[in-house]
Amino acid sequence: MRAFKNIRGFSGGDPRAWVLTIVRNTSYSWLAKNRPKALVLSEDLDQRARERIEQVATDEPQTPETALIAKLEAQQVRKAMASLPVPFREVLVLREIHDLDYRTIAEVAALPIGTVMSRLARARRLLAAAITADAP
Repeated sequence: MRAFKNIRGFSGGDPRAWVLTIVRNTSYSWLAKNRPKALVLSEDLDQRARERIEQVATDEPQTPETALIAKLEAQQVRKAMASLPVPFREVLVLREIHDLDYRTIAEVAALPIGTVMSRLARARRLLAAAITADAP
């Protein structure tokens, strides 16, 4: 509704970034009003993204063993993603899940492009460390 009401304010550029900015700001506004401060986000991914992560990228048919391994790895990645601080998780999800470029992420998150690049690099390091620490 906000995008529809403010369509006159759209001055060109990337419409996807414009809509994602509205969605992001609306989400943060709603969370600020309705979410208890002690609540921690656990699932940033929609069902389609979760299925993509769980899918094994091979042409061979899955055996029960490979399906179980893929499911366990997906759970490990989800847990590691949930452990990241929100600013790092946000840029990582926009880049790796939504496949946005740095400039678009900078527009959506209202950050300088250098900050996006540094947060993304740090988020990847934190994610790798969390996965490694959780590995048996």
